[in-house]
Amino acid sequence: MDATTKVTRRGRGGRERILAAAALLFSNQGINATGMEQVADAAPVSKRTLYAHFPAKSDLVMAHLRELATSGRTLEGVLTREDLDPRERILRLFDPPVPATSPVRGCPFIDAAVEFPDPQSEVHTYAREQKLLMAQLVTELAAELGAADPAALAEQLVTLADGAASRAMVLDQPGYGRHARVAAEILLDRTRTPTG
Repeated sequence: MDATTKVTRRGRGGRERILAAAALLFSNQGINATGMEQVADAAPVSKRTLYAHFPAKSDLVMAHLRELATSGRTLEGVLTREDLDPRERILRLFDPPVPATSPVRGCPFIDAAVEFPDPQSEVHTYAREQKLLMAQLVTELAAELGAADPAALAEQLVTLADGAASRAMVLDQPGYGRHARVAAEILLDRTRTPTG
């Protein structure tokens, strides 16, 4: 379904349809380029229904980002998977998005921070919190792996992951993370090798 496709069902579920339409539009054309009328049209809901659920566009953007954060569909989602060991969770940060889509999109939290550059804005603040949470989760995994300085290793790994996601988006190459994965493997291997 592309950004111009409307959901044909009306009635109940308006909030969910609004969020689904906003997610498609925000991903395909950016947050600031998406108007509230476009969202209402794509949902489809009346403007009255849209504004009943989301009185301001910033409310819709925040709901969208919160939904993404809890969905497991972002880079950070793999870090809490209990079916994978800590090393594999970290390395999965560098896997292509599933399903591989074109055009490739980078991290939605970085995208949102770029579109809301004021560090004090609610959107930018929330994006920063998600990126800090990502580093915290990787720090915990690095500690489980016995890293001497888990926080420093985590910063190196999340910088690689975010950089790879951004380059994958710019180059429209879903598999670009494989390059950063090699570097991540080297960093993780060094945590097991005593230095001296």
